[in-house]
Amino acid sequence: MASQNIDPMLPTMQNKEKKVNATRRKDGHSVTMRLQRELMNVMMSGSTEVSAFPEGDNIFKWIGTVKGPKGTVYEGLSFKLTLEFPADYPFSAPTIKFKTPCFHPNVDEQGNICLDILKEKWSAIHSVSSILVSLQSLLGEPNNDSPLNPLAADTWNNQAKFKELVHEFLKKNSKNKSS
Repeated sequence: MASQNIDPMLPTMQNKEKKVNATRRKDGHSVTMRLQRELMNVMMSGSTEVSAFPEGDNIFKWIGTVKGPKGTVYEGLSFKLTLEFPADYPFSAPTIKFKTPCFHPNVDEQGNICLDILKEKWSAIHSVSSILVSLQSLLGEPNNDSPLNPLAADTWNNQAKFKELVHEFLKKNSKNKSS
């Protein structure tokens, strides 16, 4: 008698759910494989200017480093970044933030970055290496038309004053983090 109350669509719905779960596992596996390939590419690049590695055992969370480009106010400085990859990477951009305080027209005080390839111009062809190189390039060539930090954008053309503000910002924020 109880079998009369069973939904006849239940086996079909269960099969669909199994297929969806299998697809998710497969997609998660391909994201992991992609991130592992990108890690190998970063490690094998031999670059001393940019680097990135997973934070602990989590392949979806990385710590990156970008050195300030030569000939810019950032020369000699090194910036730590956090990179968080979504489950559908590379079809969606990673979330990247400056961990080291950075006074820059396209970086806000929380470390958020305004860079078109991380937003509306994202493409699956971008890699961790290409993103890090783009961020390094952004340090020396900001987009003052789209500032997250208006003071930095307004001061950019006065490089002597800008460099002074970069170092003041670093000093102030490193004191705040240690207290």
